[in-house]
Amino acid sequence: MIDKLEAIQDRYYYLEEKLSDPDVLGDMKLFAKINKEYKDLSEIVDTFKAYKNTASNIANAKLMLQDTDPEMKEMAELEISDLQPQLDILEEKINYLLIPKDPEDSKDVIFEIRSGTGGDEASIFAGDLFRMYTKYFETQGWKTEILDENPGSVGGYNKIVIEVYGADVYGKLKFESGAHRVQRVPKTESQGRVHTSAATVVVMPKFEEEEIDIRKDDLKTDTFRAQGAGGQHVNKTESGVRFTHIPTGIVAESTDSRSQHKNREIALQRLFVKIKDAARERTYIEQKDKRKSLVGSGDRSDKIRTYNYPQNRVTDHRINLTLYNLDRIVEGDLEEIITSLQREENAEKLKGSEE
Repeated sequence: MIDKLEAIQDRYYYLEEKLSDPDVLGDMKLFAKINKEYKDLSEIVDTFKAYKNTASNIANAKLMLQDTDPEMKEMAELEISDLQPQLDILEEKINYLLIPKDPEDSKDVIFEIRSGTGGDEASIFAGDLFRMYTKYFETQGWKTEILDENPGSVGGYNKIVIEVYGADVYGKLKFESGAHRVQRVPKTESQGRVHTSAATVVVMPKFEEEEIDIRKDDLKTDTFRAQGAGGQHVNKTESGVRFTHIPTGIVAESTDSRSQHKNREIALQRLFVKIKDAARERTYIEQKDKRKSLVGSGDRSDKIRTYNYPQNRVTDHRINLTLYNLDRIVEGDLEEIITSLQREENAEKLKGSEE
């Protein structure tokens, strides 16, 4: 572990020097890339420095134990008993920081919410989810842009697609993909009975075009007129785009924007993610002894969370987490849920690295 930490520290100091290099300062894109890596390494380097300093103090205290003076030995014993727990905490933190980070965690996302089973109530619930997430995005300082929206007939949304921009967006939102279920008395229910409805969320990391390594020769491209909800929502031009990846037969399309250029971008993103997911699924099948990540496949049928209004309860089924603060959660207070999911994922990664 020490050798690995020394190598990280060397890299950190190298990046520090590069940040004052005139050639780097003159290239804003390169400067931003180096500065991001430098900042990413700063916490582990600072923790390693504290670890080395604490370990050195313990070693010096152990030398003092050989002193014949009883008072000096007592002081050394007290210092060791005080410093050893600190060293253990620092070692645990280092092990956590050394867990490989998913390179996709820093990416912006395309975030989609669709109403599921439950008719009008499902559309209302999709609207409630959109409001909840929007409030959470605001707490994170993230920016959003609506790409497509199809309002429900009595409120909410049948579908809404947005882009979310900011720091480590996918790293926090990737756990939200799947089916969200609500249990409550709908506004349309006259008998006061509790109904169960659902909405689905899909979170897709947004890749730069140069990162999408799909050969153009392997793509079949079709454009088509998107089907709308009538009136102003109907496309009068062929703005819909569909890509077929010939080697795998995987298909992805987009009608989310009225711009064909934007739909090409979104469809290509979706195709790339589908191809990556298919490759991951093959890996899971090949390594059946390894548990599937709690993030899951992001499939719409994966029931991940239940929002029970009568009991003010939220349950995340993947990690058996139950909270009785639904009133705060629907106002965007998602931090405890997301932090718990991140902690569980890191525990799985740490366990996997030890096997």
